Amino acid sequence: MNKYFDVKDKVYDIVQKYPETLDVFSANGFEQLQNEAMRKTIGKTIDLVMACSMKKMNLELFESKLVDIIKQTRESEDVFLNQTERNEEAETTVLGVLPCPVRIPLMESFKEWMEANKDISLDYELKAANTGVEWIRDSIKNATEENITDLFMSAGFDLFFDEELMGKFKKRDIFEDMSGFERLNKDFDNEQISLKDPAGQYSVISVVPAVFLVNTDELNGRRMPLSWEELLSPEFEKSISLPLNDFDLFNALLLSIYKEFGEDGIRRLGRAHMRSMTPAEMVKSNRKSESGIPTVTVMPYLFAKMVREESPLKAVWPKEGAVISPIFLLAKKSSRERIQPLVDFFMSKEVGQMLATNGKFPSTHPEVVNNLNEDQKFMWLGWDYINNHSDLGALIKKLMDIFYEESGGK
Repeated sequence: MNKYFDVKDKVYDIVQKYPETLDVFSANGFEQLQNEAMRKTIGKTIDLVMACSMKKMNLELFESKLVDIIKQTRESEDVFLNQTERNEEAETTVLGVLPCPVRIPLMESFKEWMEANKDISLDYELKAANTGVEWIRDSIKNATEENITDLFMSAGFDLFFDEELMGKFKKRDIFEDMSGFERLNKDFDNEQISLKDPAGQYSVISVVPAVFLVNTDELNGRRMPLSWEELLSPEFEKSISLPLNDFDLFNALLLSIYKEFGEDGIRRLGRAHMRSMTPAEMVKSNRKSESGIPTVTVMPYLFAKMVREESPLKAVWPKEGAVISPIFLLAKKSSRERIQPLVDFFMSKEVGQMLATNGKFPSTHPEVVNNLNEDQKFMWLGWDYINNHSDLGALIKKLMDIFYEESGGK
């Protein structure tokens, strides 16, 4: 018995109260719950005991997975996560969002670091990634070169490369890579990929990889897609679930597909997406999966790793590489003397190992073991591509319009 829910609670009620559990349900055979209409119908008729019985899952193990994700999301809303009052008189400011799966251990380590560095006058706000970054956007829009925050940490191409946001400051060369790494982790510094910013402005702490979770029961004679090229083929139209609510990852997906396959690739991606439909729409639809369950779900590597071995759900690391959303660290050059200790903490081996182990977010720290094999490559835009497209924010908006035009979404 846990303090959050009863195993006899309806699945719908659990997801409504704890939205962060939806991805866990989806990764363990309940992809149909991603559809709001299906969630209201199926979710209201079965409790957690029945759900586990249907999928032949161990109830205690699955309950533990749900509790873990709830704890990671909910239990760090105390004084060491967000200050009850901002310290406007502080010399040093830090803003950022932290990945939910590692938020508690990371903030506990940060609390210890702050207690050991009480001489640093610090005003910080570090929120959970699922709260979004609009509040950071607002701070950037109103900032000047003189008063902009000293240290930012977040994933997000649009946030850090949009000309109306951080892009204008990037052009003025006000940030500096203070990691001190001559070479990054071998997984990100080799013949295929280099995450080290050649301009010496941005640091990358780790990455969020996107992989496939294939429901083999829904293939219906089709071969399992092993690459992005195969996923974009006509036979998978209207049968793919995409991470639309994870803006950072979805934006990275749009940019990466566009780079590799052009505008045609974005259109194919839109046609592949199984958008949410009402039951009536499903009946009229000619979608490949009549069950309403996606054949393939594109999701963070972390959730794909949660799937049990005997499940019909199989994780696939795409042949071209997993699309990655980098977690950036931006440090203000003129504040180097004050913020170097903070950079050293966030770029440390301990934090890197925490990200790689607890969250399956491979670290760039050269001494961290990411436990990846040679076939687990990454699809990365590349610094040349980023620098040659001066306004990635505008490009993302364009690609999103094309995607929704083809998917029939909004």
